[in-house]
Amino acid sequence: MAGKKFRVLLAGGSPGEAAESLRALYPWPDSTLELSLVSTLSMLVATIELAAPETIFLDLSIGRPDPLEAVRRVHRAAPSIPLIVFAGLADKSYATRSLSEGAIDYLLKGFMDTRTFERVLRTALERNILEGLADLLRDQVTGLYNRDGFTALGTRSMETARRSGGMLVLVCALLENYSALQEELGSIGCEQAVRETAGLAGSCFRRSDFLGRLGEAQFAALAVDAAEPSATVLRQRVESRLAMHNQSCQLRGPLAMRVSVGYWGANDTRSFPEFLDAVESELRQPEAVLSQAATHHESALERQ
Repeated sequence: MAGKKFRVLLAGGSPGEAAESLRALYPWPDSTLELSLVSTLSMLVATIELAAPETIFLDLSIGRPDPLEAVRRVHRAAPSIPLIVFAGLADKSYATRSLSEGAIDYLLKGFMDTRTFERVLRTALERNILEGLADLLRDQVTGLYNRDGFTALGTRSMETARRSGGMLVLVCALLENYSALQEELGSIGCEQAVRETAGLAGSCFRRSDFLGRLGEAQFAALAVDAAEPSATVLRQRVESRLAMHNQSCQLRGPLAMRVSVGYWGANDTRSFPEFLDAVESELRQPEAVLSQAATHHESALERQ
């Protein structure tokens, strides 16, 4: 059956098991699989642009002596392409930790049957579809995800974290003087202030984290597998950089921002929309109550 090819780039010292499982899922003569094989990390990075893969598989053994740096290197080279790693049982801890370095899933050698491959490929294909829709889910002023896009990506991140035992930190912020800025600066000047707020938020988080503009004056950031830096450190970083930004701004008044922070662990039964609503609701509380909530939350984190 003729059709669009599914392009996969597989990098491994001995990729036989992985390649066989892929070929079993896409059997000849009607296979829609276009499989490219490389044996070294440098060849993998050099081949990405040429092969234009839709999914990348990386054998962690070719990343020694630092497999996690290999994952980071591949993710930096192709941040929008789903990356799946596979490893021997001895390297399972590296495989698990790779989920916080850019991989979306992992496989263990000796357990790479077609059913397991089908599951991880379904995740990759869904990720590709989501990325394709991402442009429709972005705020036009800042380029950040809008509420729908942020919620979709947050839900996906929570599902991955629940499988891997990971943790999420959600930071929500409200630009309190948005209306005053709009009156003072007009729509164009206010949009510039909003873009500055988005840039400020972006400087506080990693490339693998997600940023969103959830409303005219509402922003959010989701830090994935963020045990370090902690929720408290993230709050302090945002507030510190906001103060520095306001000191350097001389053409208009400062940005006034309220911040709330929430923590989610793999044993937390809440859905992502429920988690988001809980953190956002703190921004709607009176300032004194919000301050008390922040103190209570930081104390709870310290006890964990």
